[in-house]
Amino acid sequence: MRSPVITRHSALERDRPDKPARAFFGRLCYHLRMITFSLQSGSNGNAIYVEAGDVRLVFDAGITGAAAQRRMDVHGRDMRDVNAVLISHNHTDHVRYAGVYQRKFGLPIYASKETMAAVWCNLGTLSDVRHFQSGDVLTFDSVKVHTIRTPHDAQDSVAFVVEWEGKRLGILTDLGHPFDGLQTLIESLDAAYLEANYDPHMLETGGYPRDLQARIRGDGGHISNDEAAELTRGCGQNRPKWIAVSHISDDNNRPALAIGAQHEAVGKDYPVYHASRYQTSELLTV
Repeated sequence: MRSPVITRHSALERDRPDKPARAFFGRLCYHLRMITFSLQSGSNGNAIYVEAGDVRLVFDAGITGAAAQRRMDVHGRDMRDVNAVLISHNHTDHVRYAGVYQRKFGLPIYASKETMAAVWCNLGTLSDVRHFQSGDVLTFDSVKVHTIRTPHDAQDSVAFVVEWEGKRLGILTDLGHPFDGLQTLIESLDAAYLEANYDPHMLETGGYPRDLQARIRGDGGHISNDEAAELTRGCGQNRPKWIAVSHISDDNNRPALAIGAQHEAVGKDYPVYHASRYQTSELLTV
């Protein structure tokens, strides 16, 4: 695969692309879909796999190399076949094992200069780090990856939108708060991993100190179940075909609460999946 091209413009300003006309479907339909699954999602470590045509990408590097390969094995994939690892921000649960992925699997690391300068943990020797700025569009053959700046309390934190064959998949975690343009962005997506970090009542009545509660609820923290559900509801008929609730707190949330909030907002027939803290998700298509 040739080296990716980086272009600079705001992904939030892009209109939803027209879906390309297809003269036939049949058995080729499956091959014209993106394939994705979460290896793990939560404060204990994050990594999401996306496959589009011949391009294979992993977003974030928050679990060990051995764990990443075990989780890939569940769906018959190999970390050594991945083309690149893209890092959303400098918090340890997203970047801790980037160096391991490079040395063990030979993968280039994509991250912003600000992110790499602010990494808290020792990544070891890195020989191939390729920098982007938030707002850049990375092109891997026919796949485009839009990087969207988020107000999360990290250096140059970004969310991602993967675009291929007219389909758009969002990887939207560590969002800070429902920032301007987020609703419109979600309406442009065919599917999304969407942060639903905490249940407000559990956070309020749990054991976290008040300053940490304020940080989580604040503009640079995380999206709650209620905020995530309101974002989905606000899309109306333009909502994604499915969402996977993601980055769920172990202390202040439960998957059933995050899923329930979505179903209460948009109906129980709406497909809502769960990106687990502890195991590989089901294989999903876009």
